[in-house]
Amino acid sequence: MSQRVVMPALGESVTEGTVTRWLKNVGDTVEMDEPLLEVSTDKVDTEIPAPVAGVLLEILAPTDAVVLVGAELAVIGAASGAATPAAPTPVPAPTPAPTPSSIAAAPVPAPKPAPAPTPTSVAAAPVPAPKPIPVPAAAPVPAPKPAPAPTPVPVADTDPAVSAGAYVTPLVRKMADELGVNLDKVVGTGVGGRIRKTDVQAAAGSAVPQPTVAPATPTKAAIQESPLRGRTENMSRLRKVIAQRMVESLQVSAQLTTVVEVDITRIARLRDMVKRDFESREGAKLSFMPFFVKAAVEGLKAHPIVNASMDIEAGTITYHDAEHIGIAVDTERGLLVPVMRNVGDLSIAGISRRIAELAERTRKSQVAPDELSGSTFTITNTGSRGALFDTPIINQPNGAILGLGAVVKRPAVVSDETGSESIAIRSMCYLSLSYDHRFVDGADATRYLSALKARLEAGAFEADLGL
Repeated sequence: MSQRVVMPALGESVTEGTVTRWLKNVGDTVEMDEPLLEVSTDKVDTEIPAPVAGVLLEILAPTDAVVLVGAELAVIGAASGAATPAAPTPVPAPTPAPTPSSIAAAPVPAPKPAPAPTPTSVAAAPVPAPKPIPVPAAAPVPAPKPAPAPTPVPVADTDPAVSAGAYVTPLVRKMADELGVNLDKVVGTGVGGRIRKTDVQAAAGSAVPQPTVAPATPTKAAIQESPLRGRTENMSRLRKVIAQRMVESLQVSAQLTTVVEVDITRIARLRDMVKRDFESREGAKLSFMPFFVKAAVEGLKAHPIVNASMDIEAGTITYHDAEHIGIAVDTERGLLVPVMRNVGDLSIAGISRRIAELAERTRKSQVAPDELSGSTFTITNTGSRGALFDTPIINQPNGAILGLGAVVKRPAVVSDETGSESIAIRSMCYLSLSYDHRFVDGADATRYLSALKARLEAGAFEADLGL
């Protein structure tokens, strides 16, 4: 009995998908829920699992075919009665052969015990006589081993080359090591052939240039050429979609970026203090990201102008009453932005777990298309690879996107309660906000960033961490 695999519903607004790759060939055995093929849509690339276990009998939609939702993709048949492979079980039949009774009955094993254990035959044969001889005679042989003991005694002190090594003081030996001088080739001019500092210095001329050559070699090994050099390959469907969306975003909105610098030293100290207990309690590592997301969401509630979207044809601006945050995730296939919904109701622990879970499923192509739409504001961690700041492109139809720069330690001017200023090492980062300048003014963006900066620099997140 066979079953047909159909294109499943991939989201409310998705009506078709493109077959990008078959993970199984005709004739292959598949298990239930095992990935069968990859399908690309305008929103995401996803894997289609096998609905039943069996054998892939036929592929109805070849690679690059555009298939409507509900259309047939393949045919899976029931696995053939593979009970016949149980025939290999007779192979263990040789195991009864080594039964002791059958071996005793066979005449061949009889001669084997005869030469091995019987003492009578050993006594009659003249060969065993020499065997006991090595037993007592070989025992005294270890006695000569003390003879090698004299070898460490350098009786060869009479050799001037060896005696020279015996007359090197630690100070002179250290100098020789620093200057790269081989003491075996130095003739000592001191009493009894002692090597003096002047002897090492006289022989040091040829050793100086050696260290300059050594550091040049490791630099070459640090560069690894990519296999992509010199290649031309077709763009994936996802890459085409990303390219199209980025250009469209720049064409439909007037984008501007404002940058502020933030001192997050207090957050860094708080994080260092609780991160071990947090990981053991929540099962997720405590990075800086949840702090930024929490502060950003609080700022959106006070400044909804950057949590809004515009419909230019209808002439309206919608100020959203919920914070659905898109988180940019770097994957092997390209940049994807899954959405965390209603983040305003989450604690730092909840945000941390949600980010970790969503990012993992995104990298494994396990997110549904609906999870890649519906955001009202986007956050991208451009500092995860060390970038100080960036000018991110707005994720339409959002009105703004926040870029997080790398957290770095550097000297900064700080003031105490009395107003006295000093220079201290602080944990600093840049925050960049790209926004749609058609309805978000520069003053609006600056007010939002200033509120975000004040919240982060205060570092009062103890209550969010249960402290």
